[in-house]
Amino acid sequence: MQFENTLVFAQQMDAKDPLRSYRDEFHFPKVKGKEVIYFTGNSLGLQPKRTQKFVDSVMTDWKELAVEGHFQGEKPWWDYHERLAAPLARVVGAKTREVTVMNTLTVNLHLLMVSFYRPTQKRYKIICEEKAFPSDQYMLQSQLRFHGLDPKEALIEIKKREGEHFWRTEDILAKIEEVGDALALVLIGGVNYYNGQVLAMESITKAGKSAGAVVGWDLAHAAGNVHLDLHKWDVDFASWCSYKYMNSGPGNASGVFINERHLNNKDLPRFEGWWGTKKETRFLMKPEFEPMDSADAWQISNVPVLSVAPYLASLELFDEVGMEALIAKRKILTAYLEFVLHAIDAEVDSSFEIITPEERGCQLSVFLHGEGRALFDYLMENGVITDWREPNVIRLAPAPFYCSFEDMYRFGQILKQGILGD
Repeated sequence: MQFENTLVFAQQMDAKDPLRSYRDEFHFPKVKGKEVIYFTGNSLGLQPKRTQKFVDSVMTDWKELAVEGHFQGEKPWWDYHERLAAPLARVVGAKTREVTVMNTLTVNLHLLMVSFYRPTQKRYKIICEEKAFPSDQYMLQSQLRFHGLDPKEALIEIKKREGEHFWRTEDILAKIEEVGDALALVLIGGVNYYNGQVLAMESITKAGKSAGAVVGWDLAHAAGNVHLDLHKWDVDFASWCSYKYMNSGPGNASGVFINERHLNNKDLPRFEGWWGTKKETRFLMKPEFEPMDSADAWQISNVPVLSVAPYLASLELFDEVGMEALIAKRKILTAYLEFVLHAIDAEVDSSFEIITPEERGCQLSVFLHGEGRALFDYLMENGVITDWREPNVIRLAPAPFYCSFEDMYRFGQILKQGILGD
C-alpha cells in the first residue's frame, strides 16, 4: 500500500477500518480538553466502557446476596474464573483446560518454577534473554539461589550482537545447542518489552525441547498482541499479565498456560491450595488434595472476583473481534506509524532510529538521536501519552482496539512541532 502523510489519507484509512467502531468502546483521558493520542497500551490498556457493568454486577451481588453470591446470581463467584478460560484459550492458542487465571504475573512464574524448574547435578542451567524485564531477572536469580545455585554460573543470558538492537534467532538456537545436556529450562519473554521484538517462539520451543529442557514463556507483551499457538508449539508453560494489551486494569490478575500433558502428572510437584481441588469434593473438606483436571489445579486461593470482572469484560471484546482481525489492523497501523516517523524525520533536522525489527508486534521503539527528555515532555504536555526509557528511547504502541490512523498522523505533526518549536 502507498501511504501518504496527510490528514485526508489517514481519515480515509479510518473510514474503511472494520474495527473503527471499537474506539468508542474505550474511555480516553484528556489533555487540554482533548482526547489523548494513547501509545502506552503496552504498559496499561485503556478502560473498556463495559467494564463498569461487570464490576457493578459483582458489587450488586455482594450488596444484595452477601455470602450467597458465591453460588447465586447471574455469575456465581465460586466458578467466576472459569468463564475466562475459553476466550483466553482462543487468544493464546490453547485448549480451554490448559488455561486459568490467578494471582499476578511474577507470582505465577515463581509458582510455575516449583513445577517446571527441577535442577539436577547435571541439568540445572537456565537460558533467558539479556536485560530481561527486571521482574524476570529477579525471579530467576532468586529461584537459582533458592536451589543453592550461583546465578552467575547457572543463568545464561542470550546477548545481542555488537552494534545491534535485536536478537538473532540463530544465536538463540546455537546457545541452546551449546548448553546442551546442562540445560534445564528456557524461559524468555515472547515479546521484548524494550525493543518490541517478537521472538521466534515456535522455533525456540522446538530447540529447547530437542535439548531435553523445559520451555516456558513470559507473554506479558505478547498476549492480546501477537499470534500465539501455545498448544501446537508444545510449550510447557506460560504466564502473562492482563493489564497491557488485554485492558483489564492496573496490576490485575494473570493468565497461566500449562500444557495438557502435564495435567494429572502425579510426579510433577506444585504448591497446592484449596481452590485447586476438585469442585465436586471441595466443600467436603477432605484432608487429601484431589487436583482439578485442568490448569485450575495450580490455583491456590479463590479468585479475587472484583479483579477478574474487568478481565472478563475485556475478553468479551476480544471474542467479538478475534485475534486475526486485531493482528491484521495492528500490522497496517504500525506500518503507517513507521511511515509517518520516517516522513517527519525527512522534514526536520533530526535523526530517528527505529530499533524494533520487522519481527514485531504492536510497538515501535525509537531512539531520538539529537533529541532528549525535553521532546518526550513536549509530547506528553501536548496530549501524546507515550513511554520514556533511558537513555533516549520512546516506546510507541498503537493498540488496534482504540488507536486510529488519524492518531498516527496527528502524532507526526505534534512531533514535528516539538522538534522545530511551536
